[in-house]
Amino acid sequence: MRTSELYKCGLEDIWRRETGHLSPVGFVRKIGGSEDVIKRLKLYGRLDGHRGCVNTVHFSPSGDLLISGSDDTEIVIWDWAAKSRKLSYSSGHKSNVFQARVMPFTDDRSIVTCAADGQVRHGEILESGQVSTKKLAKHRGRAHKLAIEPGSPRTFFSCGEDGAVQHFDLREEKATKLFSCNAFPGVKHRRIKNIVGLNTIAINPKNPHYFSVGGFDEYARVYDVRKVATDDGRDVEPVNWFSPVHLMGKNKVHITCVAFSQQDELLVSYSDELIYLFDKDMGMGSDPVAWQSEHKDSSTSETVQGSKPQVYVGHRNARTVKGVNFFGPNTEYVVSGSDCGRIFIWRKTDGKLVSMFPGDREVVNCLEPHPFITTLATSGIERYVKIWTPTAEEVKPLPANANAIMEKNRRGREDGPGSMGFEGSVIMHVMRFQSRDGDRDRNIERLHMYRTDVELDDSGYGDDDNLDSGDSDDGVASRECILQVTNDYVSGDTERDCMGDTQRLKRERNVPCEAREQEVLDAGVWSARASSAGVCEASFVFLFP
Repeated sequence: MRTSELYKCGLEDIWRRETGHLSPVGFVRKIGGSEDVIKRLKLYGRLDGHRGCVNTVHFSPSGDLLISGSDDTEIVIWDWAAKSRKLSYSSGHKSNVFQARVMPFTDDRSIVTCAADGQVRHGEILESGQVSTKKLAKHRGRAHKLAIEPGSPRTFFSCGEDGAVQHFDLREEKATKLFSCNAFPGVKHRRIKNIVGLNTIAINPKNPHYFSVGGFDEYARVYDVRKVATDDGRDVEPVNWFSPVHLMGKNKVHITCVAFSQQDELLVSYSDELIYLFDKDMGMGSDPVAWQSEHKDSSTSETVQGSKPQVYVGHRNARTVKGVNFFGPNTEYVVSGSDCGRIFIWRKTDGKLVSMFPGDREVVNCLEPHPFITTLATSGIERYVKIWTPTAEEVKPLPANANAIMEKNRRGREDGPGSMGFEGSVIMHVMRFQSRDGDRDRNIERLHMYRTDVELDDSGYGDDDNLDSGDSDDGVASRECILQVTNDYVSGDTERDCMGDTQRLKRERNVPCEAREQEVLDAGVWSARASSAGVCEASFVFLFP
């Protein structure tokens, strides 16, 4: 069969189904992965029930229900087919919910969540319809993702910006910290103790002994849980490392999401870069330093990669922490959101863009495929969950301005946030810290920059800030200072009164004041340089709705 025929389903397959030569399940899996079906995706429904950005959407294992979590800290359970809300409850989190998952084989009554407050929590729906929630553990920093062990109603993993990976068994009272993610050998990382903060974790469905994590550097790491379980948790090393050659050693990008396919492939999405698909033989093994040494071109001193990963281009991933996923009954496609507010669907095998359509007025962040049928749930900066089904009467071609959209995204990547005077990694952090107030669900429309003064103080910063205050590279000791916004009006691309936002920022914030360093606040980011005694000049970037 020719490759092109793998993505088409015609009268012959319908005839084979009707005559019994093709099982109903086989027919659904074949037709569900055809390009004709993918190009017919259409908005089926918009689920309105949150008061802030929707940061997570997830189908239940049965596929009957959809669960969502938001900046408003609420968890909503939907009958997505009926476009109705079945249940909502307060998660117990103190800040933005980043992920909510239904545990398998629990009659859709057991839900685990993680959030910007670092907590990992468990919610249980009782027979009375009430929901009981409790805290299972807490990361020292934001906790972005959970990974459920396939087929297990009790065990799962979490990762956080503290670099820790924790293991949970709902039968036990406490979580187990497995390890902290170490920086690449020989590379000094900016974070304390040379630990790499983590954004994402995923378990290999084909071999659940292996899981991958990604975070504040360019390397996706794969661990063997059997080795982790026999170690002391302090110096656990990956069994495989993955990165495109041109990003190795640059330390200019972050990984926002990783995902495994049913074919043992690893998908990695980078901040303000591209999406890459790795076969397992494209990794550097357990000794990446030796691998890079062996693969250096003696004439150019550049690392050479034999088999190159498949690349998916056209979107842009800079303003938020975007997910990436496989789509189709046999993971035939790759799907991602974009800063341009569109959903991109590529053919997995060759990276061809198959479909592109608007998914949000601003940014599409989350994309979750239905476990059995060709249906997609998405969310972004808007406070709605959107359901897409292949119900369009006509096949929808790529939009006429598709090339212009992709070119604009490409220019944005190449220009990058560096033109604003900040590192790309810092800007990515800023955009990720969406407002903790549910009514600020449009808070990444523009960046405004101005200068202010901060007075030095000896007081420490609060427990909720979770900021690292390590020494600078030149040995300048960290000092503490209080940042207080005093401006009542800010003019930017469009002049308007920003009194409401500056009033919100006027409260004092204990933050580290380090020479030549940039640190992140929940409202933005500021860079400080020590000047005269008692004063720091600081540039502050924050987000307005």
